[in-house]
Amino acid sequence: MSSLVSFKDVFLEFGDQKILTGASMSIEPDERVCLIGRNGAGKSTLINIINDELVPDEGEVHTRAHLRVSKLQQALPSESNETVFDYIKGGLANLKQLIDTYNTRIEADKQDLRELQDLQHRIEEGGGWNINNQVERILTEMQLPGEKSISELSGGWRRRATLGKALISQPELLLLDEPTNHLDLSAIQWLEDKIYNFQGSILFVTHDRAFMQRLGTRTLELDRAKLRSWPGSYHKYLKDKERLEEEEQKQNALFDKKLEQEETWIRQGLKARRTRNEGRVRALKKMRDEYSQRLKPQQQVRIHIEEGELSGKKIVELYNIDFSYGDHKVIDRLSLKIQRGDRIGLIGNNGVGKSTLIKIILGEITPQSGTVKLGTNLQIASFDQLRKKLDPEKTVAQIVGDGSDYIKLHGKERHVIGYLKGFLFSPKRAMTRAGVLSGGECNRILLAKLFTQPSNLLILDEPTNDLDVETLEVLEDKLGEYNGTLIVVSHDREFLDNVISSTLVFESGNRIVANAGGYSDWLRQGKALQLDEASLKRSKSDKADIEQKRKPTKLSYKLQRELDQLPGQLEVLEKEISDLHQITSDAGFYDKDYEEVKAVMNTLADKEQQLHSLTERWAELEEMQLELVRSET
Repeated sequence: MSSLVSFKDVFLEFGDQKILTGASMSIEPDERVCLIGRNGAGKSTLINIINDELVPDEGEVHTRAHLRVSKLQQALPSESNETVFDYIKGGLANLKQLIDTYNTRIEADKQDLRELQDLQHRIEEGGGWNINNQVERILTEMQLPGEKSISELSGGWRRRATLGKALISQPELLLLDEPTNHLDLSAIQWLEDKIYNFQGSILFVTHDRAFMQRLGTRTLELDRAKLRSWPGSYHKYLKDKERLEEEEQKQNALFDKKLEQEETWIRQGLKARRTRNEGRVRALKKMRDEYSQRLKPQQQVRIHIEEGELSGKKIVELYNIDFSYGDHKVIDRLSLKIQRGDRIGLIGNNGVGKSTLIKIILGEITPQSGTVKLGTNLQIASFDQLRKKLDPEKTVAQIVGDGSDYIKLHGKERHVIGYLKGFLFSPKRAMTRAGVLSGGECNRILLAKLFTQPSNLLILDEPTNDLDVETLEVLEDKLGEYNGTLIVVSHDREFLDNVISSTLVFESGNRIVANAGGYSDWLRQGKALQLDEASLKRSKSDKADIEQKRKPTKLSYKLQRELDQLPGQLEVLEKEISDLHQITSDAGFYDKDYEEVKAVMNTLADKEQQLHSLTERWAELEEMQLELVRSET
């Protein structure tokens, strides 16, 4: 089977910046290719070339005839009164054009039967003749409210709508440009599952390494206008690249030694030059050319965090705090102690109160009830506070240096331009206005500014947005060396695992649960609670996650009976859901009558909701029973 897309010796420049130099690559059927590279390397540009939005300066770009390509836009749809139904329908514009062309041709006096047959084949491959039925199918599959306007949807549901629009044309190649940006954890997990089960090829750009590792079957690296393909997963790419770089260093050392010997020979005295071997001279010239074309090591990210004085042992104490926005309660009787050296990650969906808790700690808002006590000798640096101060009219150097050419680090003055080189800003880029920079560059400005401030309490609200992988990894290393206290809000799962030692999980019903370990540890604890009922009952030493009111000495007869019946009910539901999934995974399922498909999908959604509710109820009753066991001991 032929390649879906192929590049051969493709060149592209924007001004004096080379984006692609002699780039060659291909995308094959049924593979998921992860495109990686530094911010500004040209990843989005490459996607635009494939999507026929941009033409390269030189070279050949081939796509398979009538290839169906869909692109998931990086930006979420803006506030709009357009209904979700009409928005999804927009993904079938090409199919509608084919149908219109077919109808025009078939009404013509002279008909080209071969052309009509080709059009009919393409229409059927694209999903068929009834466009509205296809929209309804996607709405049902994605559980989207077709009658609502786009402006009524949250960010996660807008991303769901954009994916529905991209998938409705049944593409053979799906292009994803930073699909997880600004999504919460549950939305990222949903998107990841959906993409994993997509039947077709995918080329995607993301900074989410967990997303890369699960989805990627091949890695395509764009490094200083050069493309290189690496087979296998993201983790395999990292290992293979490290081995290759070690081998290249050895080969380069031997090459450089040989080149030095030849340069010494060519500089010999007059007699030696008269008798020199012209073939050797030509070989030297070739070696010089090869050396000049060698990719030199890239400038590395160098981050330094300015640490303040030692804080007191107690950082923050919250007791019984409540906070609501109108009738919407986000924090309910929370008590929490943060000690010096704690490294806490706040985990939860958008809108559950993570940023509200940070604002309470920073003193930006006051809880409606409860007390907040801050420790002594605190020097707080907050990423979110700085985000509001990014003036688009000022240059990078002006923002980071506060108008001065020098900043203080370790009590010594350092020129701001030299400091910014560590954050990958060239002298020219450091004198550029912030308003024209990319999202990743803006985040690097904020981090550069933040880390000049001496601190012993760092509060970072979504610091990883738009950062490339290299910057992320260096940031993780430096945060790991930080001796102060750290509070982080992030939806980057690997980042959380690498920098925190405990989590506060914002669950449904205003529950805020403390757990030891990182994000993956929390996931494992959740699975253990579901799978190992006996160990949960035996455990008498676990600390309660959140303070609770005193309970009766035993479960009532009614509650105990309900608890005893739940495992059997859960088992039945899981079997029913498994059977329904088997039905929907059948290749011809979505070709059936729309009402039949809708009924099955609605039943599946209802069963999954019942399972979720019963599982939460089972966990609630188990926790109540566990508390009673503890109280008796």
